[in-house]
Amino acid sequence: MPYELIAILMFSTMMLMLLTGQRVFGAIGFVAVVSALLLWGDRGGYDLGFAAAMKLMKWYPLLTLPMFIFMGYVLSESKIADDLYKMFHVWMGGLNGGLAIGTIGLMVLISAMNGLSVAGMAIGATIALPELLKRGYDKRMVTGVVQAGSSLGILVPPSVVLVLYAMIARQPVGRLWLAGVVPGLMMAGMFIIYIVIRCKLNPSLGPALNAAERNVPMREKLALLRAGLLPLGIFAAMMVPFVNGWTSLVESSAIGAMTAFAAAVLKGRMTRKVFEDSVRNTLGISCMFMWIILAALAFGAVFDGLGAVKAIEDLFTERMGLSPWVILILMQLSFLLMGTFLDDTAMLVIVAPLYVPLVGALGFDLVWYGILYTITCQIAYMTPPFGYNLFLMRAMAPPEITIQDIYRSIGPFVIVMALALATVMIFPQIALWLPDLIYGK
Repeated sequence: MPYELIAILMFSTMMLMLLTGQRVFGAIGFVAVVSALLLWGDRGGYDLGFAAAMKLMKWYPLLTLPMFIFMGYVLSESKIADDLYKMFHVWMGGLNGGLAIGTIGLMVLISAMNGLSVAGMAIGATIALPELLKRGYDKRMVTGVVQAGSSLGILVPPSVVLVLYAMIARQPVGRLWLAGVVPGLMMAGMFIIYIVIRCKLNPSLGPALNAAERNVPMREKLALLRAGLLPLGIFAAMMVPFVNGWTSLVESSAIGAMTAFAAAVLKGRMTRKVFEDSVRNTLGISCMFMWIILAALAFGAVFDGLGAVKAIEDLFTERMGLSPWVILILMQLSFLLMGTFLDDTAMLVIVAPLYVPLVGALGFDLVWYGILYTITCQIAYMTPPFGYNLFLMRAMAPPEITIQDIYRSIGPFVIVMALALATVMIFPQIALWLPDLIYGK
C-alpha cells in the first residue's frame, strides 16, 4: 500500500474515532500504536510507544507545566485575581469604555498568571461581566471583550499550549514564550484601540462611572493599586531572572509557583480548600497534557517512519506547483476549519506530525510558526458555529446574554485578530525580535 494512502487512512481513522466521542489522547495513541504494529510487527509497534514514553519522561522542560498551572490556580482560587479587577475598576472607571479596557488589562495579567484561556474566561465571565452589565455597558460589546481577552491566555507567557508545541516541534520553550510577548501585547493594544474608538463614536456603549463611584480616596486607590499589581510582581520575580540568564526555565517556574504560594499565605488566603483545589486541578491538567504529548510523539514517529511529510511536500510543491506562502495560508485556513469543533490541543496534536516538519521543509521559522498557529487557534476559538469559547461563554454568562448575543459579539474582535495574524505573517520580526534579542539568532 502506498505511504500516502496509509497516512490518509491514519488521519481518517483518527478523525472518525474523535467524532465518536473518544478522548483525544486515546484516539491518537490507538491509531499510532496499531499502525506501528501493522507496519513493523510486534517489536516495532511496542518499541514505538515505549520510546515515546521515555522521550517524554526525559524532557526536562516538561517540569514547567505543573509549576505554572499550580501558580495560576493558587492565584485564581485565593481570589487574588479579584483584586486586579477592583484596581482596574477604580483607576479606569472614569473613562468611556474604561471598565472594558480594564477587563482587557485583567485578561492580560490573568494570562501571565495561568497560561490557559479557560481561566481567563472563568474570571472574566464571573467577575468582570456582571459588573459591566450592571453599569450599563452594551452586552454584546462586553461579551466580545471577555471572549477576546481570555483567548490571550494561550499566547501570552507562560502559555501551556506553547509548551505542548515546543515538545512536538522540538523548539525551545523559552524562545516560544518570548516570541508570544510582543504579538500578545500588540493584540491586547488593538482590542483597546477598538474599544476606545467604539466608545468615542457611541459613548452609550461604555458609560463612565458616576461621580459617586469615582470619588474614592487616594489612599484607597493606592492600596488597590498595590494589591492589584501583586500578580505582576510575581510574574516579574519569575521572568526577570530567566530573561537575564540567572535561572533556567524550570527554576523560574519553581520561583513563580513558590512566590504565588507565599503571596496567598501572607494575605491569609491559603486555606486548606484553596490548597487542595489547586493541587487537584494541577494534577488533572498536567496528566491530561502528558497523555496528549505521549500520543502525539507516537503518532509523529509513525509519520517520520513512513516519510509521509516528504511525500506531501512533493505533492504541494512539485505536482500542484503551490508556493510556500500559499501552502502556509492553506494550513492556517485548515486550523480555522478544525477550530469549529476541536480545541487548540486537539488541533495541534492531530496535524503537528504533518504540519510542523512541512513548515520546516518549506524554509519557515518554527518559532514564528508556533505564534501563527496560536493566533489562528485564538480566532478559531471564537468562530461560529462551534467555536470553543462560544460555548464556554454560554455556560458561564448571565441568563440575559443569549447565544445570539454571543455569536454577534465576536465579529469585530475576530476581524481585529485576523489583522493581528496578517501583521505577524507579513512582519515575522514582531514575534522573533525579542527571542533573538535575549538568546541571539
